[in-house]
Amino acid sequence: MEDLFGAEGSASELMDQAITLTMTYAPKVVLAIVTLIIGMWLINRFIAVLDAKLGAKDPTLNKFLCGLISAILKILLLISVASMVGIATTSFIAIVGAAGLAVGLALQGSLANFAGGVLVLIFKPFKVGDVIDAQGYLGTVREISILYTIVDTFDNRRVVIPNGQLANSSLTNMSVYETRRCDMSFGIGYGDDIDKAKSVVKFLIEEDDRALTEPAPLIVVGGLGESSVDLTVRAWTKSADLWPFYWDMQEKVKKAFDAEGISIPFPQRDVHMYKTE
Repeated sequence: MEDLFGAEGSASELMDQAITLTMTYAPKVVLAIVTLIIGMWLINRFIAVLDAKLGAKDPTLNKFLCGLISAILKILLLISVASMVGIATTSFIAIVGAAGLAVGLALQGSLANFAGGVLVLIFKPFKVGDVIDAQGYLGTVREISILYTIVDTFDNRRVVIPNGQLANSSLTNMSVYETRRCDMSFGIGYGDDIDKAKSVVKFLIEEDDRALTEPAPLIVVGGLGESSVDLTVRAWTKSADLWPFYWDMQEKVKKAFDAEGISIPFPQRDVHMYKTE
């Protein structure tokens, strides 16, 4: 009987403790969950507004800065929620710090990409909208995020390049200057009139509105090849007109040389056959 009453007393005490704990921590847990949900919603709303505002002023900075601010705010929110439940803030921060150290050691490449993104934003070797040639890819920069830079190639491919590689290797930015030099080379036969060929090319350049008059076009004999006299042609255009101008000039020069009787040599091989008895 005493054992029975002792068991009933223990069960009653456990029940009382459970009720006490529930009454003590249930409101805190509910409040923490509500705070977490509302806090996440407010952070997402704030980041969306910040992204829209910064995107209109500086599209290069907005994705990187919004991602960084979002991560910091969410960490602060988690610390606040933990303190509401009753977890000591100092202990929680110590746990987060230790976890952060472990994750950092495991993700050294990601930390290098983060540092590379910071360097890209500070020194600005390129910005959103620039055409760059980096890591073997030529395309337009669409986004610079915390860890990666997104480039859209001209054949409609999306390339994701780690910021660490961009910050620690050479790249070519083709959008820095408004004008670019178009380098071309045309071969003519050794029996053709060099001055006449130069005049034809000069006329074609001058009649094209995309070719700039300053600096003046350069047309010289750039070399004497095995089967041709090579004319080196350099003309300046706006950056956006470079390749259309280059491609049109290839066709125009070929047609003009044909019309003027100027030959364009190509590799030939003579085969001599001897009859042996």
